[in-house]
Amino acid sequence: MRDSWRRSITRELTRLRHDGPAALLWSLRITVAAVASYVVATLFFPGTQPLLAPLTAMLVVQVTPVSLLASGVDRVVAVVAGVSLAVTFAAVVPLEWWSLGLLILVAITIGQVLRLRSNLIEVAISGMLVLGVGSLGAESAAWQRLAETLVGAAVGIAANLLFPPKVASADAGRAIDGLADSVSELLTRAADELTELVAEGGEVAPAARTWLGEARRITHDIPRVGAALLHAEQGRRFNVRAVGTPNVGPGLRQGLEALEHSAVAIRGMFRALMDATHDATWLDDESAEDVLLGIAQTFRELAAGVDTFGQLVRDEADPATHMSPTDVQALREAREGLHEARARLDDLLMAGTAPELVELHAAVLSTVKRLLQEMDLDERMRRQVRLLRPARARPPAAEEPTPDAETQLLPRIPGERRDRPRP
Repeated sequence: MRDSWRRSITRELTRLRHDGPAALLWSLRITVAAVASYVVATLFFPGTQPLLAPLTAMLVVQVTPVSLLASGVDRVVAVVAGVSLAVTFAAVVPLEWWSLGLLILVAITIGQVLRLRSNLIEVAISGMLVLGVGSLGAESAAWQRLAETLVGAAVGIAANLLFPPKVASADAGRAIDGLADSVSELLTRAADELTELVAEGGEVAPAARTWLGEARRITHDIPRVGAALLHAEQGRRFNVRAVGTPNVGPGLRQGLEALEHSAVAIRGMFRALMDATHDATWLDDESAEDVLLGIAQTFRELAAGVDTFGQLVRDEADPATHMSPTDVQALREAREGLHEARARLDDLLMAGTAPELVELHAAVLSTVKRLLQEMDLDERMRRQVRLLRPARARPPAAEEPTPDAETQLLPRIPGERRDRPRP
């Protein structure tokens, strides 16, 4: 329990160190835009409290540059539609429960027709606020609300153009690496628990069902990572801070898709393990212990490959990152481990055994092949080297080989076993 708390505190402190400055700058951007829009609106409407202007600025300034204009235009259109509808209602009907309900129904319908997306409800809100002042003051309230909205949208757009948000590629890389860590941790835990069950003579099927449930949860979390990547991709467009920086979006997209396919394959592997160990007769054989221990070893090799792949994707999000000798060694070991697992499972399938074991070995072998094909650690490493070369202003002055130079030579290490061709 104490170790769990220590890991949680360390993880939160690391997250605060990485994300704290960016979060503070984001808060300052929104605060400055809101205050500036309020000051500008008071110049147009002295003696009032134009809170709609800072509200609009806060909603506009937090979007990405590519959706900035669309968000501002949608909000202005929503306000114009709402106040126009309210002025019409105020001139015809009094404010009663039935007129309020009719106004909301018509306003939401108009918003859907205009396809105002997240600003759809603003049509009804604007109409309700203007209708509440009565027929005598509806027209003046409508013009003031419209003007405050225009001021807030203009200030929000100006703030995003003058102080553009950061390119969130690094955040997307961390999110993808976090997904890889979840898969890797599940495989490592499954390997450790399977080894303990073999030593203690416990049942494997219930544990496999638990691992399968955890794998399902991880795959259900993939859309959240995809949203972070989409935000990073949109954040580059029309963003002056992205000028001169390499576009790592396609590589990150390929990395997320590879992890998604790998996670689905791993989920199927756990399902095959659960089916193969449920009321199975082969578990009584003397060779069952060796089979399960071999599967546990394969889990560890898969975990090392997924963890290394996630780190490579995260490094690719920041092309200035230099791979350390430890990272290079981890890449070597992960690559060799996956190929050893494939060779071992190929031999087991050729040897022939009980039908349940044949299906289980085939499922595990299919997962290993899927990870080898999807992640392609060598190509991912070469992609990072290609991105890194333009980023370096000059070669390193030290005579000692850099981690990048060692990485470049990784596929041609003397005496290293060549990878087997893919089927």
